Amino acid sequence: MGSSSFGRALLRCKPVSALVDEHGGGKGHLQRSIGLFQLTMLGVGATIGTGIFVALTAAVPEAGPAVVISFIIAGITAALTALCYAEIASTIPVSGSSYSYAYATMGELVAYIVGACLLLEYAVSASAIAVGWGQYLNEMFNDLFGWQMPDAISQPPGAGGYFNLPAIVLVAMCASLLIKGARESTTVNAILVVVKLGVLALFVVIAFTAFNTENLEPFTPKGWLGVGAAAGTIFFSYIGIDAISTAGEEVKNPRKTLPAGIILSLLLVTAAYVLVAFAAVGAQQWTEFAGQDAGLAVILRNITGSNWPSLLLSVGAIVSIFSVTLVVMYGQTRILFAMSRDGLLPKLFQKVDPQTMTPVTNTYIVAVFIALLAALVPLDVLANLTSMGTLIAFAVVSAGVIILRRTRPDLPRGYMVPLFPYVPIASVLFCVYLITQLPWNTYLLFIVWIAIALVIYFGFSFRNSALAKTGA
Repeated sequence: MGSSSFGRALLRCKPVSALVDEHGGGKGHLQRSIGLFQLTMLGVGATIGTGIFVALTAAVPEAGPAVVISFIIAGITAALTALCYAEIASTIPVSGSSYSYAYATMGELVAYIVGACLLLEYAVSASAIAVGWGQYLNEMFNDLFGWQMPDAISQPPGAGGYFNLPAIVLVAMCASLLIKGARESTTVNAILVVVKLGVLALFVVIAFTAFNTENLEPFTPKGWLGVGAAAGTIFFSYIGIDAISTAGEEVKNPRKTLPAGIILSLLLVTAAYVLVAFAAVGAQQWTEFAGQDAGLAVILRNITGSNWPSLLLSVGAIVSIFSVTLVVMYGQTRILFAMSRDGLLPKLFQKVDPQTMTPVTNTYIVAVFIALLAALVPLDVLANLTSMGTLIAFAVVSAGVIILRRTRPDLPRGYMVPLFPYVPIASVLFCVYLITQLPWNTYLLFIVWIAIALVIYFGFSFRNSALAKTGA
C-alpha cells in the first residue's frame, strides 16, 4: 500500500446513512426500550454521585470555598458540550457515542483513538466511583452498629487499603443487573436517582442551617490556579452526557428524545452540584475536607450531633454510587459493541444474548477489568485519568458538529446548536483549558494507554476494519 493510499485508509469516514441503517434493528441489534424520563435519569444517574459524594473532598483542598466556581466552570464546559452532543446525537442516533460520531466526521484512526479514550474514561471512572462505595458503607455500618470494615479491605491503595473488596462486590452487582436487560437496568436506575436527589436535597436543607459566611474566607486560598485545577479534577463527574449518547440505539424516537434527555439531565445535575458544594463549604471550614472519607455524611453528623442524618446520607451515597457505576458500565459495554461491529475489536464484543438483547460477554469482561482497577489503583490517579479521556471525547464531538454542518448540511437534525459555530468552538476551547490543568503524571499514563491502543490498531483493527472490506 502506497503512503497516499495508506493515509486515505486512516482517514476513511463511515457514511452517516450506513451508521443509521445498521442500527435499525433485527438480529445482532439492541432493542429500543428507553423513553425520555428513563433517559434523563440515565444521564443524572451517570453523573450525580462522583463529583459530590466522592471527589468533593479532593477538590475542596485544591480550590477552597471557590470550589463552587470550579463546579460552575466545569458546568459551563459541560453545557457547551451538551448542546453539541444534542445536535450530533439527534443527527446520528446510534450506540457508540463520540466514537461513532468521530467515525462519521474525522475518519477511522481518529474514531479509534476516541474509542480508546472512551474505554479508558468509562473503565477508570467506574473504578473511581466504586472506590468510594466502601467509605460510605463503613459510615453506614458505624452509624448502625458502631463497627467498620478494616481499611485493608475497604480502602483504595494509598489510603491504607490493599484490596478494595466492597468495590468488587459493587461491580458484580451492577454486572448482574446489566445482564438482565436495558429496560430493567434503566428502570432500577431511575428509582435510585429519585432517591439520591431526595437525599441531596436533605443535605442542602440541613447544611444551610449551619451556614457561616466566615467559612467562605479566604474564598480563593490557592488562587485561581487552584480553581482551575479543581475544575479539571471534578470534570469527570460530567461523564453522564456521554453516557446518554451511548444509549442511542436503545432510545425510542431518538432524534427528539436524545437532545431533550441530554439538556434536561445537565440542568438537573449542575443545579444539584452547585447547591450541594455551596452548602458544604458554608457549613464546614475548607481546611477540614482533606482526607475526609464520606465527607457529606460527616458534615451532617457534625452539624446535628446525631447519627440519623448521617445515616440517611450514607444510604443515599451507597444508592447513588451504585447507580453511577451501573450506568457507566452500561456505556462501556455499548462502546465495545459498536467498535466490534465495525471490525476494530474482536467479534466476541458484539455478541448479543438472544433473550435479553444485551451484550453479555462485554459485561463480563468489563466487570472484571473495572473490579481489578477499583481494587488496586489509588483514587486520585483514577479521577484525573477519567477527566483526560472525557475532555478529549467532548472536544472531538464539538469539532464534529462543525465538520458535519459543513460536509452534510442536508442531514435531518432533531436539534441544532444555537449561535453556531461559536458554541462548538467555545466548547473545544474550554475542554482544552481544563486538559491543561491536569497534572503531568496523568499525561504520562494517558500516553502509555494511547500507545498500547495504537499497537492494537495497526496490529489488528486496520486489517480487520469492516469499512475497509466494503472498499471504502
